[in-house]
Amino acid sequence: MRIRPSHPLWAACIVLVALAGPALGADPQGSAQRKGSGLPIPRFASLRSDEVNVRTGPGTRYPVDWVFKRKTMPVEIVAEYENWRKIRDWQGASGWVHQSLLTGKRSFIIATKAASLHKTPAAAAEVIAKLEPEVMGEIRSCSGQWCRVKVSSISGWLERTDMWGVYKSESIN
Repeated sequence: MRIRPSHPLWAACIVLVALAGPALGADPQGSAQRKGSGLPIPRFASLRSDEVNVRTGPGTRYPVDWVFKRKTMPVEIVAEYENWRKIRDWQGASGWVHQSLLTGKRSFIIATKAASLHKTPAAAAEVIAKLEPEVMGEIRSCSGQWCRVKVSSISGWLERTDMWGVYKSESIN
């Protein structure tokens, strides 16, 4: 049977092709807005496991590029595709991980130079610890230029500019 362009089935075929076309040619970056979590991008998260495979693309068919070996390390989510998150670490390396390997718990890392952990949120306050580069901890709250943090069993205040894992004007409760 031959369908003429004026036939109702012809019009239905055109509609189906038009609707399916974008999905067939969709790339991971372009569809990230439609198929992700709906949470803001970029945002910070942390690693859930001591061993996290970082892949070259969003899926198990993509090769593992490297493996993170630091549980609770902060990462920045910069893109999403279905259950996959493109992350960036504090040194700028990026790749794709499955969402189940991330947690919303907030953490920080001292990135470049030693930082002072203060007893209260003031530059003149007593320094209770000196945090060396690559020391990680938990962010409890942030407001203004200070964040209340915990490193091992020590709690104190850290200037947000001294750490990586929180945005300049982000409030954390």
